[in-house]
Amino acid sequence: MPRTLRILIRRRLSWLVLLLTVWLLCSGDALALPLAGRFQEFPRWEKLPLPTAKGDLIYPNWLEGTWELTSTLVDLAAPLAPDIVTPGFESNQAMVDQPISCVVRFVEAPHLLSGFWPRVMPQRDIIADRSFNGLNMAQAYLGAAAVKTVKVDPNHPNRQLTLLAQGRQLESTVTARATESPQVDRFITAERFQQVFRGTAVPYLNEVETTTDYWNLGDHIEADQVTAVYLAPQDPNFLAALGQPVALYRYRLHLFPRFANTPE
Repeated sequence: MPRTLRILIRRRLSWLVLLLTVWLLCSGDALALPLAGRFQEFPRWEKLPLPTAKGDLIYPNWLEGTWELTSTLVDLAAPLAPDIVTPGFESNQAMVDQPISCVVRFVEAPHLLSGFWPRVMPQRDIIADRSFNGLNMAQAYLGAAAVKTVKVDPNHPNRQLTLLAQGRQLESTVTARATESPQVDRFITAERFQQVFRGTAVPYLNEVETTTDYWNLGDHIEADQVTAVYLAPQDPNFLAALGQPVALYRYRLHLFPRFANTPE
């Protein structure tokens, strides 16, 4: 691979890792898995079998509203180093303890009522405003000039396309998901993504798993998040990795209510 192309891919991968957090607020199947105990195992991380993602991710009602989000990378690890280290991992160490802030929101999902006089009102499902959150977070990480728009497939809420400057694109598709609610004020979700970055001579592919543990603390919400990066089958080191993550990123999230916590 030409040296200039390797450098370009390394820089783009740094962007991909930063954009992973976008999907935290952009994508529910329940699964009896010990998601709550995974964070105590960091950086020893295993790839869990997750059910196929169907429909949108439904959040608890206490996440509804508009929030000031602050995301801070607090730790990172390369479990297979020095044998396998992903491009961009070294440069991402400079992001540790550097908070990134933006506005995000969660809204009530629209429901189509069948018939003229439904006997029971539909359940209120809270979902993320995916295009709004995705655009705000991508611009917070990369700068307003670097991100043109974020589009969500109207027929597939788990597919998102981020259009970047200079004709680059990041397509992310949630393929698997599990949720867990250990307490009424706690919500945990694990999601797996297939990502394709286009804009270089050779598209870059990888698989990402993001596990997030939300706590409702009354006046604000906090969350612990771990993002695990796995090699795609096309990578020459795929078999050597044996299904283990090649990079791990741990974030601390804070969400404070904005505008009296009502959707805009």
